[in-house]
Amino acid sequence: MQVDELSRTFAALADPTRRALLAQLAHGSAAVGELAKPFDMSFAAVSKHLRVLENAGLVSRGRDAQYRPASLDARPLRAAAAWIDDYQQFWSDSFDALDDHLATLTDKEKQ
Repeated sequence: MQVDELSRTFAALADPTRRALLAQLAHGSAAVGELAKPFDMSFAAVSKHLRVLENAGLVSRGRDAQYRPASLDARPLRAAAAWIDDYQQFWSDSFDALDDHLATLTDKEKQ
């Protein structure tokens, strides 16, 4: 079964550690050692998370001798945001209906 780009993006974002890594990378490129500092995990564990993010297209890795900085590539997030945004009208309509219902209940209580 072939996994589509959107599925890879959401799978990568499902883990809170990977979301935290992306938040760090939003401030600029960083090496594995820098990214590992806030976490109680090995460099190897951080590298595994980076590989998942890289496979989802959310991170790119450079090479400068032995230094391999990771950089955020937010383009896949645009597709995820667009998919989520498709449901905005649904939620807006649902909240409007709830507001109408609550107004009706309030009016009945006043009478």
